[in-house]
Amino acid sequence: MKIQKSGEDYLEAILMLQIQKGMVRSIDLAHHMGFSKPSISHAVGILKKGDYLTVDQDGYLHLTDKGQEVAENIYEKHRFFTSYFINLGVDPTQAETDACLIEHAISDESFQKMKASLQDTDEH
Repeated sequence: MKIQKSGEDYLEAILMLQIQKGMVRSIDLAHHMGFSKPSISHAVGILKKGDYLTVDQDGYLHLTDKGQEVAENIYEKHRFFTSYFINLGVDPTQAETDACLIEHAISDESFQKMKASLQDTDEH
C-alpha cells in the first residue's frame, strides 16, 4: 500500500512532535496540524491499518519501523529544501511552504542525487 501525501504529512508531524515532546497523543497532532479530532482519528485509523503507527492503551501514538522510515525520509527532505531555499534568499515562511510541496513530489533517487551534487560542490 503506497502512502498518500496526507499520510506522509501526518507521519512527519508525529515525528516532529516526538522530537519536541517525547510522547504524542492524537490531540497534540490535532493542535499541531490544525485539524479536528475526528479528522485525526480517521487518519490515525488508516495509518494503523497500513502498519505505519500503533496507539498504546494510554492513547499515545508510536511510529512503527515502517512509519518511522517514511517520516524520517519526508522530514529530511523538508529540512533540506527549507534550508536550501532560505540560503538562496527565499523568505523563511515561503521556503517552508515550498519545501512542503517538494518533499512529496521528488523521488528518493532525484533527492539523493541532488543532495550528493550539492555536497560535491560544497567540498570543492
